[in-house]
Amino acid sequence: MNKEARAQNGESAEDSDSDLINEQLTGNIHKIAIVPPNFSGKPKKGHLIFDACFECGNLGRVDFISEFEYDLFIRPDTCNARFRIWFNFTVENVKQEQRVIFNIVNFSKSKSLYREGMSPLVKSTSRPKWQRIPAKNVFYYRCPEHKRNYVMSFVFCFDVEDDVYQFAYSFPYSYTKLQNYLQILDNRGLDYYERELLALSVQQRRLDLITISDSELKQNTQKKRKLVIITARVHPGETPSSYVCQGLIEFLVSPHPIAKVLRENIIFKIIPMLNPDGVYLGNYRCSLMGFDLNRVWQDPSPWAHPELFATKSQVLNLDKDSTYDLDFYIDIHAHSTMMNGFMYGNIYEDSNRYERQAIFPKLLCSNADDFSMSSTSFNRDAVKAGTGRRTLGGSLDEKCHCYTLEVSFFSYQPSGFNHPIPYTEEEYMKLGRNLARTFLDYYKLQNYIVFNPSTAIMPKLNSSTGFSTYRSSAILNNTSSNGGILGNNLNGKSKRSSSNMGQHLKPICSSSMSNNNGHSSSSMSNGSQNSNMPNSANETKPKFFVDNGLE
Repeated sequence: MNKEARAQNGESAEDSDSDLINEQLTGNIHKIAIVPPNFSGKPKKGHLIFDACFECGNLGRVDFISEFEYDLFIRPDTCNARFRIWFNFTVENVKQEQRVIFNIVNFSKSKSLYREGMSPLVKSTSRPKWQRIPAKNVFYYRCPEHKRNYVMSFVFCFDVEDDVYQFAYSFPYSYTKLQNYLQILDNRGLDYYERELLALSVQQRRLDLITISDSELKQNTQKKRKLVIITARVHPGETPSSYVCQGLIEFLVSPHPIAKVLRENIIFKIIPMLNPDGVYLGNYRCSLMGFDLNRVWQDPSPWAHPELFATKSQVLNLDKDSTYDLDFYIDIHAHSTMMNGFMYGNIYEDSNRYERQAIFPKLLCSNADDFSMSSTSFNRDAVKAGTGRRTLGGSLDEKCHCYTLEVSFFSYQPSGFNHPIPYTEEEYMKLGRNLARTFLDYYKLQNYIVFNPSTAIMPKLNSSTGFSTYRSSAILNNTSSNGGILGNNLNGKSKRSSSNMGQHLKPICSSSMSNNNGHSSSSMSNGSQNSNMPNSANETKPKFFVDNGLE
């Protein structure tokens, strides 16, 4: 594929350097025990068993390098081998204090937040809350031993033999999780909440349309009603967008006075998962048939892209409806190379329209500590022509503002902080709540809503309202009350001698990570190590996994 064709898919030439060889990984591994060469018989304790054959799972192959090192291959998106970012797999049959190096060897992008301190997530059956692996144990680099693919290596120590450990690129948010959440809302019988089936995907999964507004406003067709449309998860691996969207929904259906005023004046229509098949399959960017759905908005096919076809038709019909004023279309995404939340907008020939669209991002910036106005930009790049923001920006009424809301896969850095704060599921949902609150500020500014007090009734979090150094450091360091971190007991006490381990698992530096058979899967001369996060000795460390027994 040439550079122009790659650009149409939203890829850079640099992203595709590692695509010269198709790994032909077409399915996820299922309960495979990785044993030494020439080994026969039942796997022994410590012969790791890998599995990714579950919803949102992704792992295509595992190679045994040594007793302490394994090469892992991401399964490319279905019908599109170019995208290899998302991973989500489990490991079991471990030994206590077993130390390993996992090399994920076929990433398809060069730029990555792994270079900025991001690290994989891990949880286990006895400790079901996701944690980040310590950044000092993670490395991201281009490896000549793997066809110049990009490799992410991390060191991990298994501490509980009977646990099943799960590793993921970001916080998973499955199709089933969404369906369960929406069913809970259905069961509440709220008269201002409505769920309908907009379309079915190629694999017959639901494309849900949520409407949130007072029933009296929905039924009043005598005057034009303000309408806001929000979509999320067109790229299945961008799981943070689902948490942002859920935070938005939770706030809008809540009894909060701001939510009540918004429901009385605005109709919100939300499509929380535009690509249900891709999500279910564990793809990063594409649908079942290998299409990047955020590049086909200009001419979606009813059979190949039924989700986009139905969504675009719905949006255009609502825009033409004389009983509605469609003011906003916002598509929520996650970004793999930038920090904070930020927005993309369009450039228009009409200078007044161009200036008007800067208002909403500025209001959001005043409400959300994690939103960056400096990262927000307005463009009309040719490579983005097929996106929802660009296509609808040129098709809808000129009064409608079309944005892409991006949020980092990793972290944000509030004003006054000298280090980034990693996102959690709750922090993502908080951005969704702040997004909802910003609509009130916007419509007050337009003199459409009169409401006092303002959104200060729910101020953005800062040091005076609980957003303390203690909290930021706790999230940042992910330590337990005794200083332990899941998988970080690399030099702690062991119930058995570690003298033999030291021969194989030496402290990792930027020079090499070689193994006995000469397979150097971790040559780091061209790579970089994740920087270690700062830590304050005066900060109280919270309890994360108090039952992990780590030193």
